[in-house]
Amino acid sequence: MSTPKTAHLFTLFGATGDLALRMLWPSLYSLEAENLLIPQLKLLGTARAKLSREEFLEQVAGALAQRIPKNEFKAEVQDKLFARIDYQPADIDDDVTMTAFSQKVEQLRGDGDVLYHLSTAPRFYVAACQALAKHGAVGPWARVMLEKPIGEDFASAEAINDGVGKIFNESQIYRVDHYLGKEGVQNLIALRFGNSLFEPLWNSRNIEQVQITVAETVGVEGRADYYDHSGAMRDMVQNHLLQLLALVAMEPPARFDPTAVRNEKIKVLRSLRRIHADNIEHEAVAGQYTAGAVEGVAVKGYADELGRPSKTETFVALRAHVDNWRWSGVPFYLRTGKRLPSRQTEIYVQFKSVPYSIFGGATRRDLQPNGLLILLQPEERIELQLMSKTPGLDRKGMRLSKVGLDLDFHEEFANARRRLAYERLYLDALEGIGTLFVRRDETEAAWEWVDSILSAWQQSGAPPRPYPAGTWGPNAAISLIERHGHEWRE
Repeated sequence: MSTPKTAHLFTLFGATGDLALRMLWPSLYSLEAENLLIPQLKLLGTARAKLSREEFLEQVAGALAQRIPKNEFKAEVQDKLFARIDYQPADIDDDVTMTAFSQKVEQLRGDGDVLYHLSTAPRFYVAACQALAKHGAVGPWARVMLEKPIGEDFASAEAINDGVGKIFNESQIYRVDHYLGKEGVQNLIALRFGNSLFEPLWNSRNIEQVQITVAETVGVEGRADYYDHSGAMRDMVQNHLLQLLALVAMEPPARFDPTAVRNEKIKVLRSLRRIHADNIEHEAVAGQYTAGAVEGVAVKGYADELGRPSKTETFVALRAHVDNWRWSGVPFYLRTGKRLPSRQTEIYVQFKSVPYSIFGGATRRDLQPNGLLILLQPEERIELQLMSKTPGLDRKGMRLSKVGLDLDFHEEFANARRRLAYERLYLDALEGIGTLFVRRDETEAAWEWVDSILSAWQQSGAPPRPYPAGTWGPNAAISLIERHGHEWRE
């Protein structure tokens, strides 16, 4: 396999879909605005809709008007972007349209590399790759981006990976977890491996617990049928939270390149202690929201939104263990759910308490443990929580308070624009850099771990525990962590 070259053609399948209009074309606009797209690059949109190029560009223009902030939008940038764009309708099951599509690809790519992004349902990945191969639109000059989650369990993920792997080599496949394109996630990597401060402390001798929370205030919106088949475990835990856990827990890679980083992540995923029928009562909680109020607005319960009873979980809390030398005995608490009180994605690393207080007036409760908070949304911030003297005088001696050393990206990098995650991912994929993409063995290891939990829940037959919308999940999620002397950070 030759070394990837910067792509001369980017082709987007599902170019008129929700994700494309909401995130993908705006990301390409922003890359154009910053002159990060090479002059030779052409952009080809494709979907089954029989649109002319002008009709397609009208849709993209509408998406940009809606998604690009007015103070950032420039007509001349849109004109430059549109000069790169062409549209070719195609149906992967129709030889006539696929022949015309492959001819268009050949015409636009010249002698350069091609990047395909399959912004479609995963069940179409294998068929789409087979159609590309059948019509001569693949080769050592092509690579493909696939949206996670890959499949719905280990078996289906393996089948998709096998099918795509018959057309593309593993080095040509870029599996997308858009969380890995977030600035805050990349900052976690920089924080851990670009500073000497944390690495000596980053182990079970000094860390008490780790919490990873991905909380949403929304319900299932227009995704009810998909979500009821998927649930929070498949949609969020397997897809995003395990990637965040791997980045927190992995050993320092030899270098920041795709093979080295992915090798360390897979070691973490393979070190996860299995949660199964014998221990699931103590290590995992599934919940489903009922009617309640979120941000002061009354909302329906999940079953009411769906229109039928369901055993699908909309909330998951887990107590995970990474059984290796570095993390033995440190719990990793994972929590995600819909209709929770606030929208936030964060990683919280709590260090162990000081072994003894020299401050006579300070109780153990006053001496709160240090913590490192990495907030990914709704804003991106890193905060180191320390104990400091409370200002003023007190007859009982020195009083302490918790304070935060705060790196606020809006203040420190006031002139830096907040980027969409796909901007980083697209730039890397166009350049042939796979570090922030997920390797096959990672996806399958994550599914093996998640499948064990789903199987145990299915064996038990118990429905998810109800929780009112606007709360932090069922009471059992609180018990899950408090029985071990910890509490959720809220």
